[in-house]
Amino acid sequence: MAATARCDVVSAFAISRFPVPALGDLPDDIRGRILQVQEKAGFIPNVFLALAHRPEEFRAFFTYHDALMEKEGGLSKAEREMIVVATSAMNQCQYCVVAHGAILRVRAKSPLLADQIAANYRKADITPRQKAMLDFAVKVAFAAQEVGEADFAGLEAQGLGEADAWDIAAIAAFFAMSNRLANVTAMRPNDEFYLMGRIPAVPKKQSQDG
Repeated sequence: MAATARCDVVSAFAISRFPVPALGDLPDDIRGRILQVQEKAGFIPNVFLALAHRPEEFRAFFTYHDALMEKEGGLSKAEREMIVVATSAMNQCQYCVVAHGAILRVRAKSPLLADQIAANYRKADITPRQKAMLDFAVKVAFAAQEVGEADFAGLEAQGLGEADAWDIAAIAAFFAMSNRLANVTAMRPNDEFYLMGRIPAVPKKQSQDG
């Protein structure tokens, strides 16, 4: 039987309340992806380890995640992270607010913006276009049955077209699911996330040769 790191009692240091498989026991493609993330980030975000508990769902989750969050389009990658932080804060998802807040700080090159959006995006230092984007995202996340033509018109008034509306809605809907899964599993944010993007990186000294 494959060894797992079981979390029978949720402690302050547990990744998840469900079993967390050892890297060596994972399918090659999943282990390879996790190791690539570790090499790039310097640590393994706990979401990868927690969701590896179910390999088929892991693959489906990250395929859709990448299709939404890594694509080029009318929304910048920082704006996509704004949607995640705003809706996750309202869902009280600690993991997603902390983790995606860190990514937002890095992508927006702002140490303040993620905290502002998590606390109250309506008062954050964002543009009218971004406020319209987040208004639409929040409505999709919490009252999608009420979305109507007036909401699309509000986006269009800020230069956000049909493709943008789909992206906003899909990100809000996907992370509404992710928030609930993270909360049910008691997924713990990595300590590394808390300082990411808060302190500017110290520039490397120019070498004598160059």
